Parts: sequence; structure tokens; C-alpha cells
Amino acid sequence: MRRFLPTLSAAGLVGALAAAPLRAQQAPPRPPVVATDSLVPAVPADVASVDAIVAAVYDVISGPAGQPRNWNRFRSLFTPGARLIPTGRRSAGAGLIRPWTVEEYIANAGASLERSGFFERELGRKAERYGNIVHLMSAYDSRRTLADAAPFARGVNSFQLWFDGTRWWVVTVFWEAEGPGTPIPADLLRGRP
Repeated sequence: MRRFLPTLSAAGLVGALAAAPLRAQQAPPRPPVVATDSLVPAVPADVASVDAIVAAVYDVISGPAGQPRNWNRFRSLFTPGARLIPTGRRSAGAGLIRPWTVEEYIANAGASLERSGFFERELGRKAERYGNIVHLMSAYDSRRTLADAAPFARGVNSFQLWFDGTRWWVVTVFWEAEGPGTPIPADLLRGRP
């Protein structure tokens, strides 16, 4: 009996592998996710270049306390399925991430930005491009008002951007706040304190 089981398993595996191409041929093809499915049209100037789309992200989330943000403008910058991913530490020190859709970001962070005031600015960046994709490391600082003498937070945003042939899209923003063991690298600060 023991000699028969491996043979049966091998035969079953061969059969499954042989059937896989047939199933793949019979399954209807999945349509690609097309960025132009976005329901919110973008302002052309916001999506014309890497510089423009990154500046638009920082601009749309920034504003004084009590000022509503233009969330439709924010939506227009992101591909369908885009993610915004904050990172942090639990009280015991273990790391965590929290992937949000654009709508979850608006629901979870939007009210706080509008209630408390929030201004985030880019301090410096490094970018790598291959074809139509860009990975951009963008150092930032955050203040409650433009008059604040010092930021309440600093860190690095990791942007993944895509050019569809006519405009730029944000695919992911993944960020980590600066901490005692993770200072912002000097080459991202462009000489700013």
C-alpha cells in the first residue's frame, strides 16, 4: 500500500499539471486595471510631471485647521487600487503597517488633518526611473501651522509613480516617521536642518 500512494500522488500531480493549461485557456481573460477608470478627472497641471504630482499630493493634504481639503483633487491623483501605507511601532516596539485605500485614508486621516491643521512640505528627494515607473524617496516635515517654529514630525515618503503615456499617477505612498534610530539621511535633506 505504501508503494502505491506515491505513484498515485505522482499520477495526480501529472494530471493536474496537464489540465492547468486547459483551464487557463478556458478561463476568460481578466481585464487589466486601467488608470483612466478613475471617476475624478485630474487637473492637467497636477499630473503633467513627477514634480507636479508630488507637489499636488503635499498641497492637497496641507491646510489650516477648519479648512476642508479638496478630496476630489486627492482622488484624481491616484490609480484605482492605490494604497497609502503608514508605518509605526506598537508600544512594545514591534513594527506595524496599515495599508489604506484612498477612501480609507480620507476617512481615517482626513478629519484629523482638517481639525488640527496640517502642513507637510518636501525637504528633499532621490528618484529612480525605469521606463514609465518611478520610485521616489521624499523627505518631509509636518507642522500644524505655517508659523510653527519647528515641525512636530519628520520622515520619508516612498512614492511609487506610473506614467500611462498621457499623465502621471500615484500607485503607492509608503511612509515612516523619523525616530531616534532612523534619522533622515543627509542626502535627502538638500542641506536643510
